[in-house]
Amino acid sequence: MKNVTGYMGRRLITGILVVAPIYLTVLLILKVTASLLKVVEPVAKLFPGWLPADEILSLLLLLFLCFLVGLAMNTPIGRATWERMEHALFQRLPGYALFRSLTQQLTGHTEDTTWKPALAEIERALVPAFIIEELENGSFTVFVPSIPTPLAGDVYILPSDRVYPLDIPFTQAIRTISRWGLGSKDLVAAMKKKGERAP
Repeated sequence: MKNVTGYMGRRLITGILVVAPIYLTVLLILKVTASLLKVVEPVAKLFPGWLPADEILSLLLLLFLCFLVGLAMNTPIGRATWERMEHALFQRLPGYALFRSLTQQLTGHTEDTTWKPALAEIERALVPAFIIEELENGSFTVFVPSIPTPLAGDVYILPSDRVYPLDIPFTQAIRTISRWGLGSKDLVAAMKKKGERAP
């Protein structure tokens, strides 16, 4: 009974970690578009009554605002302003820096070494993992994801001789994990290319 409860609890947490970000994103978009309804209401009255013009226009306005933010982020002033805001506010939120790094890795817009794909030796087996940080003594903090959910898993602190960094894109490692390990041969091949042998 205890094993069944533990199994169900872990599956529930895994499901929450998958569903919650999607739900929060959709909820945020709906809230913002709802707040923009009053702004676009005068223009929406110019369209036929059968067309949900207010919702469409508020969504388009939101996308346009996102586009403007993207433009601003490509300017030195915009980047400097965002970095000040991020340092003063967002960096203090628990987990923000880690998940920001994860998002940047997914989009390929970072040189950060956080979430670097690796193979880790756990109980005489190799498992797909991500290097989160390197400790002063040379050990690594690694995150070993659950299959097939990359955002749920366990954290280990392992000596360097049990961690094999992989020279592959982050998205390739995520794809292998989400496909129940299909493509792991490429991970092992990437490890061997660096002159490192599997234990």
